[in-house]
Amino acid sequence: MTRQVTLFISLLLLDSVIGQVSYTIPEEMVKGSLVGNIAHDLGLETKRFISGKARIYTRSSGEYIELNRERGVLLVKERIDREALCKQTSPCALHFQIILENPMEFYTVTVQITDINDNAPTFKKREIAFKISESAVSGAKFVLEKAVDLDVGINSVHGYELKPTDNFALKLFNNADGNKNVEMVLQKPLDREKQEQISLVLTAVDGGEPQMTGTMLVVITVLDANDNAPVFTQQTYKANVAENSPKGTVVATVTASDADQGSYGKITYSITNAVDEDKNLFEINNENGEITLIGIIDFEESQKYQINLLASDEGGLTDSSKLIVDVQDVNDNRPEINIMSKSNVISENAQLNTVVTMINIEDKDSGENGKVHCYVSENIPFILKFSTNNFFSLITDRELDREKISEYNITVSCSDEGVPSLSSSVTLTLQISDVNDNAPVFERSSYEAYIVENNTPGLSIFTVKATDADWNQNARVSYILEDSSVNGVPVSSYVSVGADSGVIHAVRSFDYEQIKDFQFRVKAQDGGSPPLSSNVTVKILIQDQNDNPPQVLYPVQTGGSVVAEMVPRSADVGYLVTKVVAVDVDSGQNAWLSYKLQKSTDRALFEVGLQNGEIRTIRQVTDKDAVKQRLTVIVEDNGQPSRSATVIVNVAVADSFPEVLSEFTDFTHDKEYNDNLTFYLVLALAVVSFLFITCLVVIISVKIYRWRQSRILYHSNLPVIPYYPPRYSDTMGTGTLPHVYNYDVCRTTDSRKSDCKFGRAGSQNVLIMDPSSTGTMQRIQNEKSILDDSPLEVSPYFLIN
Repeated sequence: MTRQVTLFISLLLLDSVIGQVSYTIPEEMVKGSLVGNIAHDLGLETKRFISGKARIYTRSSGEYIELNRERGVLLVKERIDREALCKQTSPCALHFQIILENPMEFYTVTVQITDINDNAPTFKKREIAFKISESAVSGAKFVLEKAVDLDVGINSVHGYELKPTDNFALKLFNNADGNKNVEMVLQKPLDREKQEQISLVLTAVDGGEPQMTGTMLVVITVLDANDNAPVFTQQTYKANVAENSPKGTVVATVTASDADQGSYGKITYSITNAVDEDKNLFEINNENGEITLIGIIDFEESQKYQINLLASDEGGLTDSSKLIVDVQDVNDNRPEINIMSKSNVISENAQLNTVVTMINIEDKDSGENGKVHCYVSENIPFILKFSTNNFFSLITDRELDREKISEYNITVSCSDEGVPSLSSSVTLTLQISDVNDNAPVFERSSYEAYIVENNTPGLSIFTVKATDADWNQNARVSYILEDSSVNGVPVSSYVSVGADSGVIHAVRSFDYEQIKDFQFRVKAQDGGSPPLSSNVTVKILIQDQNDNPPQVLYPVQTGGSVVAEMVPRSADVGYLVTKVVAVDVDSGQNAWLSYKLQKSTDRALFEVGLQNGEIRTIRQVTDKDAVKQRLTVIVEDNGQPSRSATVIVNVAVADSFPEVLSEFTDFTHDKEYNDNLTFYLVLALAVVSFLFITCLVVIISVKIYRWRQSRILYHSNLPVIPYYPPRYSDTMGTGTLPHVYNYDVCRTTDSRKSDCKFGRAGSQNVLIMDPSSTGTMQRIQNEKSILDDSPLEVSPYFLIN
């Protein structure tokens, strides 16, 4: 197989490349046969066909050629029959485009289909009959039916043969359109008396290899004399008819004449076209020669028709002529908008003049009716630019911004210049894909949040919110706590931020008295590549809670000494005794202090200033007033709930210092005595309770033990051997008692001061058990003075029965 390749490439000032490649292949190639290496012929790499999603675009519905992306070759997809594809049109070619994307490129490919001799010449009729008068003179012509060969060129009908040639010879006439008229010419007069019927064979031969033929039988009936043959008034008739004319429209009227009289002068008209399609469009009145439309003619299918006419008389004589019908175009076709390749999605950062789609406009009409103008919707960043051969490129005209408009509905409209004008339109939906060109934006330029001290760790403080105008992953915002420190401590030990939610949580419990506020920065970062981010300053303000009671600074409270304020008996009303000074480390109203007199020896003598804590006399001091005055002042803050502290203020109403000293010394001793006495009473109560419970448990345990022993002895016949623990004596089998007891004796030297002095006994107290006695225990004691400076002696005696 011989393949011819023609390559032509032109580059335009667009992002697309337009080129043209031509191949020539014979018809009837086997499916899968190689048409051409399109990748090599275009100078492209095979991987470009894969990455560019190369495909074939064709206007016609049939696809005879396919593209193999992996190999970069064109293959035969379906068997190609040139006669079915192009009929008698020559040359016969397939036209299609190869489209590549990213960037947009298209190449026009023409595959010319050459004819092979696969069809023999055929006659429409297997037999044709003529009636010829025996008076016909030599040279009389009779038109024969031409053979039809679907092949073209050298493979079409090449010649004819007529046998036998006793009376007739075959003559061919070449027409101006290249067709041949086949005529049978009478060479020798006929004699009906010798031969009434003559049979001839007409053979049509093509010029292909191998040569193929077709035959038709010609039967001639010899009649009596007919002197004159019909004659058309014109050898060629011409007529014009508009396409889409209704059926019955008269196209033309032909006329022929015959000089004979009678039946030999009666002329019959007929159409002798070999192609059935022509006969289905036109018909002729066999009597008057009027030619009318019986079908629909379309300028786009055929612009000219040739009708072969035949006039014959009853004597068998004929004449031929032809009618050339020119079809006039009518604007009956709207422009066809064919989307060759389109991108449903385009990036918002696409450069200017980026090709979005390739459009082919086709109007089957001709002349002004076929001139088309196209335009797109207004106020969109796209324009149509003419490329070549009715191809348009839809390209970007301005910058795109998905955040403003994420989708465009682009209407492409085309109209022709016919009258009336016809138009058509198509709408393309184009999605703008997102590019990470927008950083997250916080709702505020800075944030302030409040949290009450003593909060629970993990408490949600508030939420920062940032939005990203981008889409999908590019708009996914993550929140990050930027590294910083607060008073030398990492801020991450104070707060944390939710990566997805932006919720700020307290990591620790805050103390307003230690830190009142702090600030940090939160970064919002999107999920694009590369990611974009922005940050915001967040300030946390700690709100005070009333968690600290007031602290009294004056008067100073000491455990070992008493501080007293002296008021002379001559003091007047409003005399300033002292001032209670207190502070509260809280703030705000939690630190607003008020002073109240809770208890007083004489409430009618003193008052406390509510706001300043000043203790003043409210009446004149008299001699009857006690020297020792004890005031209990309570200091309260204004928190909710409020906290308080108390302070005892000792006031001495006296004119001299010795009087004051003696009174407050006794007061001190009394206080110490009362405190010690209370302590010892509580201690004694605890010891007695413990001993009582212990004895109760021991008694119950002994009872249970003895009950169990008695039960065992009751059921046993073994002798009982008594067991005496060490250091215990048996006294007539009545009980046991420890041998030795120690005693301590204590006395107080001064009951007023509650001081106790302890002394150890100088000798042991020994209890002696006499087994021979009847239950009397004697106590032998070596007496000795227990305390040198005390006349008290203790000589206890115990008697156990």
